[in-house]
Amino acid sequence: MSIRERLQSVKETGLAEHHPAPVTALHDIPAYEELKARVHQKLLDRVDLAVMESLPAERLLMEIRNLVERLLVEESVPINEAERQGIVRDIQNEVLGLGPLEPLLADPTISDILVNTHRQVYVERRGRLELTDTHFANEKHLRKIIDRIVSRVGRRVDESSPMVDARLPDGSRVNAIIPPLAIDGSLLSIRRFSVKPLKMNDLMAYKSLTPEMGEIISGLVKGKCSILISGGTGSGKTTLLNIMSGFIPSSERIVTIEDAAELQLQQPHVVRLETRPPNVEGKGEISQRALVKNSLRMRPDRVIIGEVRGAEALDMLQAMNTGHEGSMATIHANTPRDALGRVENMVNMAGLNLPIKAVRHQISSAIWVVIQVLRLTDGKRKVTSIQEITGMEGDIITMQEIYAFEQTGIAADGTVQGHFRATGIRPKFAERLRVHGIPLREELFDPSRRYT
Repeated sequence: MSIRERLQSVKETGLAEHHPAPVTALHDIPAYEELKARVHQKLLDRVDLAVMESLPAERLLMEIRNLVERLLVEESVPINEAERQGIVRDIQNEVLGLGPLEPLLADPTISDILVNTHRQVYVERRGRLELTDTHFANEKHLRKIIDRIVSRVGRRVDESSPMVDARLPDGSRVNAIIPPLAIDGSLLSIRRFSVKPLKMNDLMAYKSLTPEMGEIISGLVKGKCSILISGGTGSGKTTLLNIMSGFIPSSERIVTIEDAAELQLQQPHVVRLETRPPNVEGKGEISQRALVKNSLRMRPDRVIIGEVRGAEALDMLQAMNTGHEGSMATIHANTPRDALGRVENMVNMAGLNLPIKAVRHQISSAIWVVIQVLRLTDGKRKVTSIQEITGMEGDIITMQEIYAFEQTGIAADGTVQGHFRATGIRPKFAERLRVHGIPLREELFDPSRRYT
């Protein structure tokens, strides 16, 4: 969206409507908002849009700051320095950024931003939801911000297509839903991505897993064992997938496939693919299954699917079984066993009417390990289970748990208490890793050790 379009959209929202009533002091929020709206309108009346569009972003920010400060002097309203800087910042955000959301996006402690209509904004910090004093001027203001986000990635949202998935430039995931589906007003959800990607050591510091579990997981990735990460919404599946991808050798070619590109792989040879929704006529959709099929013609060493959720599960299994070992994906499920059941159901969505035993055999031969992640009641995320798929017994896929988190109670402050433990089973994949030059120490599987 150009500067001219942004300024025009700001005018249309009513943010810059002229308020002739004088403001004598800024002791309350309405007076502050009134002064900001009046200065904003004067800014829009005085700027040369053609000149502004030709300026680089840093220069434009400076020019807006200088002009707003001059306009504040002309207003002759007694305001302190904090209020002055606040007005300058807010107007800059409206013209060049995402308006009221910019301060929240700049806060590294916030992991989720949840806009419940223009009147109410919640954020998640350290796993807990908090109500903020952030709000939008009106419904039209919120809709303009949503349009600004989705237009950056070539998507749209309107009454004929009232739901949309998008992303911010930093990879943060965005979902928006507008009336008539959202009854009380437009809704916006932003799943933040850390500016500095987390590492395995960070998960250990947060006690999301133990060093021993981290050593096993890194060995699985280096040894090219195909892995499925299972968990609920907000449990940290994508974060763990990002961290695990850091152990892939830089010499390998990786193809990532996502609905909204958010993976932040650090390897030099990464090809990123993203699905495309249908256009206004309902045509032109490119599904994940089509991208998975196409990726196999791109000579990948590994295929990483952000989230498997449909018929592409069949193509994923075939890729894992035909020379693309070490591929990874996430899936929504509450337990490792449920994750396999969901994969089975998704394969059936391909419409090939394969026998159940044949489907399960494909699953058991393609996937080596299922890693379960969970967001606990205190907001903390943990790897609660590492389970190995060992094969088939009759028509049943057999699994064995290698590591588990056992919850023992809840402290007075609501903190979940528990410990990690090894089950004592030495996995079959240990031999594969040894052959690949990644020996696993015997003490990694000692069941007598407990990790809080």
